[in-house]
Amino acid sequence: MQESGKYSLADGRLVATDLSCRRGGRVVFEGVTFDVGPGDFLHLKGSNGSGKTTLIRMLAGFISTRTGSLTYDSEVIDIEDVSGTCSFIYSGHQHGLKSVLTLRENSEAYYQLMTGQTLPEGRLQKAVKAFGLSALVDHPVRFFSSGQAHRCSLLRFLLLDRPVWLMDEPTVGLDSANRELLCLMMAEHLEKGGIIIAASHDPINLPGQTRNQTLEMASYAPTSREEEIWL
Repeated sequence: MQESGKYSLADGRLVATDLSCRRGGRVVFEGVTFDVGPGDFLHLKGSNGSGKTTLIRMLAGFISTRTGSLTYDSEVIDIEDVSGTCSFIYSGHQHGLKSVLTLRENSEAYYQLMTGQTLPEGRLQKAVKAFGLSALVDHPVRFFSSGQAHRCSLLRFLLLDRPVWLMDEPTVGLDSANRELLCLMMAEHLEKGGIIIAASHDPINLPGQTRNQTLEMASYAPTSREEEIWL
């Protein structure tokens, strides 16, 4: 929800304490702790396999095998029902697009699923224009390039008013012009009082004054090497 161009937040802080995750019989990371509030950008860094994507997906509610606590706006978040907060929005490696549907149809279905309402035409047009996709809005996405499909996924952040953005490798497949556009969009979200947590190998240089934090996943590698049991 928005008020006068700002996100309507109370305390609006997302706080993780001692988050640990086990997948496939092994501990991926342990002890992850952070505290971000309105206007904060948290950049997750680390090598492949360090747990960046796992942490993002855990925060998005796709992975429930964890210990530790997660609160938003001082309320405990049920890790198995993060969507119930109506505060988070996620974009990852899988674009989640129906190839036989047009960009318009995909956007309408997504908005209906997330809000239970009909997508306003004006909001759709503003989003596709921002990502240079206006000419493709009524074309099936199966004909899109990988970069165009990725932009279709990212434009969902403009379709919904969610204060917490969870982004996994948001710059992958984008040319320099679209990377710059994405950074402007992210900076605007932060200026409104939003929160962004992004996992990326690439540097993300946001314009303006942003409160940046870095979380190095190597710092949260398991300290003990227990026997791994792959399920």
